[in-house]
Amino acid sequence: MKVLVTGGCGYIGSTICSALADAGHTPVILDSLYAGRRAFARDFAFYHGDIADTALLETIKKEHPAIEVCIHCAARIVLPESVEQPFEYYWENVSKSQVLFHKLSKLGIKKVVFSSSASIYAPCDGASVAEDAALAPASPYARTKYMMEMVLEDFCRAYGMQGLALRYFNPIGADPKLRTGQQIVHPTHVLGKMINTALGFLPMFHVTGNEYNTRDGSGLRDYIHVWDLAQAHVAAAERLDAIFADETYNNYLAMNLGTGDGVTVFELLKAFESVLGRPIPHSVAPARPGDVAGACANPALANKLLGWKTLLSMEQGISDALKWIEVRDAIIGAV
Repeated sequence: MKVLVTGGCGYIGSTICSALADAGHTPVILDSLYAGRRAFARDFAFYHGDIADTALLETIKKEHPAIEVCIHCAARIVLPESVEQPFEYYWENVSKSQVLFHKLSKLGIKKVVFSSSASIYAPCDGASVAEDAALAPASPYARTKYMMEMVLEDFCRAYGMQGLALRYFNPIGADPKLRTGQQIVHPTHVLGKMINTALGFLPMFHVTGNEYNTRDGSGLRDYIHVWDLAQAHVAAAERLDAIFADETYNNYLAMNLGTGDGVTVFELLKAFESVLGRPIPHSVAPARPGDVAGACANPALANKLLGWKTLLSMEQGISDALKWIEVRDAIIGAV
């Protein structure tokens, strides 16, 4: 099967491409390289361009007529930046996705797997959340993901598409074969900041917020190995027809991708120091704008419909992320 992967030169998109290839499928990558790395597309067909470039989409379909599914990962994803730049986030994530979905439909690519986010859920103080939990996205970034889900659902109902929105919890790690990994040298996510503190790029790791209603006061997240996340996308692309053979879903469905286990920032820090083999300097800082206490996934729906479950531990995610740093510069030239 041929699969169009938007944002396929990014951290998650590139890992999905490797997982697709390992499963015998053929990824075709479309990426603007706003944040992605060209080196991640070295083994695959690659198109440098914008997801809203309809002429380019026509070219891709003409040159790869066998494309059946689009896995849509392309988006801006930095929560604090979205607070500062809401226009850019709504434009890039929502407006351009509308153009993409509509053009895909016209081109006959009717199956879409969409990278959504657990950040759209209402705060629930560390509880496990299922897909029917209350939604209350608290940042422009999260609201763009919510809006994109609604757009995709409406398009599926109106244009006969099939849409599966995968609500990510917190990806960590790297491709275990170290083909790809986090491409951002100075990431804003928690594990990236721990790594950069360990490397000396940051003087201190800050636990942002320690007054949440969690077991130790720090934010709670569900950390899923990015390779497990990628495997879920492969299963999703393969099983869309089978899932939507059940007319109950009416061509659209959202599902959680997570481990089902909640880990606090302090617990992640302890695990990180254990894998690293030494402590790192840390302190407590105020919560960032848009941050919430967090939650963990109830992944039962994905377990059932995708025949998928997480296999890799949080500690392996930390270990793979550290191993990736050792080879990153040689692969993508990051300094």
